[in-house]
Amino acid sequence: MIDRRRQSSILYVRSFRGADCDSDHYLVVAKLRERLAVNKKAAQKLEGERFNLRKLNELDVKEKYQIEITNRYAALENSDVDKDVNRAWENIKENIKTSAKESCTNGSSINHGLIQCV
Repeated sequence: MIDRRRQSSILYVRSFRGADCDSDHYLVVAKLRERLAVNKKAAQKLEGERFNLRKLNELDVKEKYQIEITNRYAALENSDVDKDVNRAWENIKENIKTSAKESCTNGSSINHGLIQCV
């Protein structure tokens, strides 16, 4: 016997009438599908670094960041072209992160932003 909530979890049921287990009941074997719950909060956590992107509104920080990005991409273009897309993406991502670290890092006010999504 099983309640209706878990009724869809039963895959296969069979009773064995000839099984000798010193009882007047029949042996019942069932295959069940186990469903595990996933903690949604743990699955949605992002492990990326956070940068204060509000600082990019300041003119000197914005110029510094643009110069960093331009220099890094110029160096990336001069290097050997990666044939692997994943490797090229990792290089781009690391360039953005290191440029943001050098220009936007501030421990006081942390905000979700571009680097969090990358």
